[in-house]
Amino acid sequence: MAVAIPAGTGDPGLFTPGSVTWQMHGDPMMWVAGVRALYLQALHPRAVRGVTQNSDFRRDAWGRLRRTANFVGTTTYGTTEAAERAGARVRGIHARLTATDPDTGERYGLDEPALLLWVHCAEIDSYLHVLRRSGFPLTDAQADRYVAEHRAGARLVGLDPETVPASRAELAAYFEKVRPELAAGPEAREVDDFLRRPPIHPLLIPAREVLWRWVARLAYASLPAYAHELYGRPVPAPAAVTRSLRATGAVLRAIPARVRWQLPPKHILRAMARLGPDARPAPEKLRP
Repeated sequence: MAVAIPAGTGDPGLFTPGSVTWQMHGDPMMWVAGVRALYLQALHPRAVRGVTQNSDFRRDAWGRLRRTANFVGTTTYGTTEAAERAGARVRGIHARLTATDPDTGERYGLDEPALLLWVHCAEIDSYLHVLRRSGFPLTDAQADRYVAEHRAGARLVGLDPETVPASRAELAAYFEKVRPELAAGPEAREVDDFLRRPPIHPLLIPAREVLWRWVARLAYASLPAYAHELYGRPVPAPAAVTRSLRATGAVLRAIPARVRWQLPPKHILRAMARLGPDARPAPEKLRP
């Protein structure tokens, strides 16, 4: 079912309130999905070197996570102009950065289409997988629509939309093709270690032990079996992971949306102020 865009109001943005993306990205399980994406992205040696060789992610990891979340929020709920500006910033950064293969000495740019495509597909797969598995209601057709919608987001970071998967089947075929290139090298181990024990102010260590570890464990557990094998840890029982995802989703979704959306930078509240209250993202708007 399409969602009407309020008449006589502001720019609906890149995706618009009628998109699957608009409804999905307001879900609190996106945080777990984002961490899963980091675990998955780290398994591509060329891609993860771009992170470890160009930033001290251990010192500014929280800032990096916030910037990524802000990019997703801006491109989803911001104006078209704001989304285009955000994409231009990302393209500009990638165009200036390079990484070096320690085995061959090859120096390569981080704006290589193959690397951008891996990062994109790992994110979209993670968002879709975690939300659906945790109970967010999507039909198969809506899930395919979500993948297709993100060709627009892929364009923002410099990809040709025609080269980007537009359905779950195409996404699965992409992962099957790229699978031989994946490995848990030293950089992936570094990311894994960080995600399990991120540096934090001593006063916040108890919160990290309780809250962050739960998020990180759940995100890691939801990875595909081949990712567990590459990281060298046992594959968890799928049914147990699904139960944990559904329980966590139920708890987080019980928090009133208006309370959750008060967290900075308040993209959803700003979108509703621009477009009207009918633009509120909600899973029930996706019912056939």
